[in-house]
Amino acid sequence: MEKLVIEGGRPLTGTVRIHGAKNAALPILAACIMAKGMHRIQNVPDLLDIHVMLDILRSLGCQAELSNGTVTINTALMQSSHIPEHLMRQMRSSIFLMGPLLARFGEVHVYQPGGCAIGERKINLHLLGLEALGAVVEENGNRIVCTAPVLTGNDIFLDFPSVGATENIMMAAAMAEGVTMIHNAAREPEIQDLQNFLNAMGANIYGAGTDTITIKGVSRLSPVTYTVIPDRIVTGTLMIAAAATRGSVTLENTNSSHLTSAIHALRRAGVQITIDGDIIHVSCHGRPRAVERIVTSPHPAFPTDLQSQVMVLLSLADGLSTIKETIFEGRFKHVDELARMGADIRIDQSYAYIRGVPRLYGATVEATDLRAGAALVIAGLAARGITVVEQIHHIDRGYDRIEEMLGRLGAGITRVSSAAGAPTWSAGGAAGKLVSEA
Repeated sequence: MEKLVIEGGRPLTGTVRIHGAKNAALPILAACIMAKGMHRIQNVPDLLDIHVMLDILRSLGCQAELSNGTVTINTALMQSSHIPEHLMRQMRSSIFLMGPLLARFGEVHVYQPGGCAIGERKINLHLLGLEALGAVVEENGNRIVCTAPVLTGNDIFLDFPSVGATENIMMAAAMAEGVTMIHNAAREPEIQDLQNFLNAMGANIYGAGTDTITIKGVSRLSPVTYTVIPDRIVTGTLMIAAAATRGSVTLENTNSSHLTSAIHALRRAGVQITIDGDIIHVSCHGRPRAVERIVTSPHPAFPTDLQSQVMVLLSLADGLSTIKETIFEGRFKHVDELARMGADIRIDQSYAYIRGVPRLYGATVEATDLRAGAALVIAGLAARGITVVEQIHHIDRGYDRIEEMLGRLGAGITRVSSAAGAPTWSAGGAAGKLVSEA
């Protein structure tokens, strides 16, 4: 098992480039199977979830490789529409393949997906949307079989603006007969990126970024070269890390319009933020201020994927802050771990009440999910003493070598392998260096 060992108390300083968005890349990689031939997807992060998706594509008969941020996928020889259960259990985003496989083969065999344990995440909206396009869905235990020799456009109303359901329906409808309109659609930037990718392949889709998306079905799509948008959650994570450590950081390859609510919240906390094109500069040289109320909600509101990270900043703020989590009921699991480090946080159902403390202290903590892990890393960077973050495979699902990225900003952070025995490390060691006892 690997761990991150962090020597806290160093303000982050310097410049780092933001890698591509995992949550944009995954549905785009899935959509590649809708067009036979060779695709080149650029600005793809080297993450565990990306490798799982590539493994799934290979299991379906694709040739798929990731090298230097570019994925090449040859979909010409695909023969299977049956996704292995052991791969689906590794990643929730594997559900994105249902729409593309239906569009290409008229059938798909999948299983209930896995992913982070952050609360109930049903796929009923995905299935209802595909049924509205003419698919027949059969469920047998955790196995799901969808068949649709012909997909037909329809008006679809989502009970909740689910990102995944919106994207799955978009992909299936892109090659359906007739027109599909998705009402109460999710509005996230990753959906706009998927629309742009599908249109580059020859689809006819408009409205992404609003609550109504219109898809006019086409009979054929063609392979393309495409560049994925920068990761807004990684951007936000580093902005918060800079503020929590009272540092001064410049972030390149960003899109500030994707983070309007988060930037507003950070400015309310006293963080200085300046924006120049795709460059964001963040600094915070004093104790942050408490923020009376932050509410997570679908885009463009404050993202749930930054809730645990901003909680760390507010744990160090002057005063009492409140966060309401409206998306995932299981997204406060990091609170107990932060309490080990001295945070003063009280949970009451969907509310977190955070009373700022002067400082946090290093401790051994466990990442319970992807974003909770990122929050604990930030806490370790800001804390006094040494912090050890365990179960970091969760973090590797969404951050491309987080220790190297933070190391370029002067963090004292090292990845440690203890597989061969008791670990040894240098807490202020070189970023990204693996250290183990032989």
